[in-house]
Amino acid sequence: MNGGAPLQGITVVELAGIGPGPFACTMLADLGADVVRVERPAPSGSELPGGLGRIGIRERVIVEADLKSDEGLALVTTIIAHADVLIEGFRPGVAERIGVGPEAMCATNPRLVYARVTGWGQDGPYAAMAGHDINYIGLVGALAAIGADDPVPPLNLVGDYGGGGMFAVTGILAALVRRSRTGEGSVVDVAMVDGAAKLLEPIRDLFNAGVWEERRNANLLDGGAPFYRTYHTADGGFMAVGALEPAFYESLVDGLGLSGADLPDRMDPTSWDELTQRFASVFSTRTRDEWSAVFDGTDACVTPVLTMSEVGAHPHNAARGALRPTAVGTIPAPAPRFAPDRELPRQDGVSDTLGALGVDGQVIARLEEGHAAYRI
Repeated sequence: MNGGAPLQGITVVELAGIGPGPFACTMLADLGADVVRVERPAPSGSELPGGLGRIGIRERVIVEADLKSDEGLALVTTIIAHADVLIEGFRPGVAERIGVGPEAMCATNPRLVYARVTGWGQDGPYAAMAGHDINYIGLVGALAAIGADDPVPPLNLVGDYGGGGMFAVTGILAALVRRSRTGEGSVVDVAMVDGAAKLLEPIRDLFNAGVWEERRNANLLDGGAPFYRTYHTADGGFMAVGALEPAFYESLVDGLGLSGADLPDRMDPTSWDELTQRFASVFSTRTRDEWSAVFDGTDACVTPVLTMSEVGAHPHNAARGALRPTAVGTIPAPAPRFAPDRELPRQDGVSDTLGALGVDGQVIARLEEGHAAYRI
């Protein structure tokens, strides 16, 4: 069986933005889609330093087009008319004002899956407001549950990439499946605030069941439990402990050289401070690598906390090829993986990609000559 990349033959148009939209497009590209990113021509000298404007942007054909000009709008409309998916991350109403809103584009291309990725959604009192990950996860209860004394932003993984980018991918794939049955496209409204709330649903279930307190660092999964948290090691490193189940907890206690009979009841929250101190005292006697040697291969659910520079060298990550090299450094390998093959996306030339989208050959040549169309 060799079906090629799952999304081979699907073309995605990305109206340039930052955060969840580009992340979703990279995910789709990893799955085999051809992605064309439309960017506004940048004035000379306006580029962000150190390539910051290109963070997360790869496996793309880049087309520079000014959507405020007749020529640029006509070019982009032609591309969208032949595409399968369009992703835009403008504030509500902006796409309509510049002529690429869902009503116009879906009329031109009835099979188009039009994905709109915003922070607050297309309606509601906050819809027109600016915001970032920390704001979206703050409004749905996620931020209040993370941290110790003060709420701590979990990078921008929960709102931007989990609640936004991954929900965009989910919605787009569902719309493509629906299109395969009906022949009709869809408009997908992806709001980071909605996605973040959905990611919190299992914790909300615990809250509804009365087993989750609205206090940080006081619950089973937020660092409060002594058997689900991190511990300092002698060399300044950390070990991650996730020994939730009784059998795993027994392996943890054995690895630490302790006796369960001498320890307080692990499920009694009033004993958690004492138990944490006992565990912390033992973990502090050895280095991170020494503890890794103790727990590797066991069911104690104890593993080292690695920095980003250490990830690729870890034996498990290395064996799976978790990172792959690029010109700008190592990046994660495509995920998920598909058996029996893991083909990477095709690397069609700019002319092939744009030609398949109905762009005139002379226009393509002019764009390439002026470096307004290129692949990264």
